[in-house]
Amino acid sequence: MSEPAPIPLPEGLWSQPALDTSALGELADAEQVQMVRTPAKLVYDYTPGIATTRFLRAIKEKRLVGERCPETAKVYIPPRGVSPVAGLPTTEQVELGLDGTLVSYCVVNLDFTGNAQEIPYVSALILVDGSDIPIYGLVREIPYDEVKVGMRLTSVWVDDDELTTSFENIKWWAPNGEPDVPMSELTEYV
Repeated sequence: MSEPAPIPLPEGLWSQPALDTSALGELADAEQVQMVRTPAKLVYDYTPGIATTRFLRAIKEKRLVGERCPETAKVYIPPRGVSPVAGLPTTEQVELGLDGTLVSYCVVNLDFTGNAQEIPYVSALILVDGSDIPIYGLVREIPYDEVKVGMRLTSVWVDDDELTTSFENIKWWAPNGEPDVPMSELTEYV
């Protein structure tokens, strides 16, 4: 069997036009562009599943809930309806505390939030009491250079009239005055 014959194309169909460089001389003394800043915004719709809907409804009531994996017994927050380890449905809802333990953090020297944070600020992973997976949050009400792994924290919420179905109901986390958790108890997280 032979190869099919190529289809003839009109002359010049695939060739590029000649590059016009006549204006380049006028730009020789122009300052080069170093950076261009332009605002960017993404708007999207999110349809939560059953587990996330339960979580968001609870957070509107200043409650934190997770779901337990039926195989490993680990409690996940925010719940997604399925265990990320076992792949099984997580139907048992677990009421969690409003306090937690700081298991990791970083001191941030740039305002990524657009909310004019006082620089520097602390972004942290907080292991909520009763859960097995830490969540992100800001740490405030303590100087950034006094923050340490093992600190006990409490969630600071928006006023009741501002509550919505959003994780942003927790404004930040602050020291709760309890003794630090020893590092030996946090080895799974640090």
